Amino acid sequence: MKPCFIITALTLALLTGCQQVNTTQAGAVGATRKQKMSTLLPSEQVDQMAAAAYSQTINEARQKNVLLPANHPTTLRVKKIAERLIPQTGVFRPEAVNWKWEVNVEHNKQLNAYCMAGGKIMFFTGIIDQLKLSDDEIAQIMGHEISHALREHSRERMSEEYNKQMGMRGISVAASILGGGKYADLTNTALGVGSQAYDLALALPNSRTHESEADMMGLELAARAGYNPQAAVSLWQKMAAANRGAPPEFLSTHPSSQTRIAELQAKIPLVQPLYDASVKQPAPPASNGKKKKG
Repeated sequence: MKPCFIITALTLALLTGCQQVNTTQAGAVGATRKQKMSTLLPSEQVDQMAAAAYSQTINEARQKNVLLPANHPTTLRVKKIAERLIPQTGVFRPEAVNWKWEVNVEHNKQLNAYCMAGGKIMFFTGIIDQLKLSDDEIAQIMGHEISHALREHSRERMSEEYNKQMGMRGISVAASILGGGKYADLTNTALGVGSQAYDLALALPNSRTHESEADMMGLELAARAGYNPQAAVSLWQKMAAANRGAPPEFLSTHPSSQTRIAELQAKIPLVQPLYDASVKQPAPPASNGKKKKG
């Protein structure tokens, strides 16, 4: 058997510790892609890791006096949007409604926001203030970040990285079996090319796939919560203007803004009826604190 065939066979054998899963229901936008998850990384473990990391982040932000207080207008604004979005998560993942959700805002100039596994949300003031975001646009970002958590994209990335490391280890093992450094040059070349090929052909495209999935699922979550889906377009127009000089899409973990806008525009007709139905629902009557007479 040729050395390259042995290396390939051993590498593939090490990648069998994965299972094909679909972490969410399809929703109106059709989130049906099968995902490869390592059996050594259960959801519960990733959620615990995320909760610990989030708690540490909150403590550090508090110590630096950059965590906005719970009664700050921006915090209240972000939490109000979250309160409308979180109940919609059941469309994709019924148990997610009962996650231990947390929502915080950090005074930080970065254009960033995230939602860790298990529903730990953080917004930076930079993305809200510098882009002058409307509530509809904030909802698009939040829906996007929540969708990453619903689809367990962090667990999927961790599984991919684990497989990469195991695959590279398989090449080394194969070289040892072949013996005596005879194929050292082949091994070194395969390691270098294998790592680069993995990054370009698998890791980066999958990351772009994650972003596209989060875009379309977030679009639906926001629409169901009564936030205008057209805001997704205006949001990414603002992001495009703020991120001039970004790397080419081929070498980026994120789709280009132009690609994003085109994909979102194609999905808007699917969620527009959900938005229209949501905004037509009568608002609950305001409470005046008095009990009705029976």
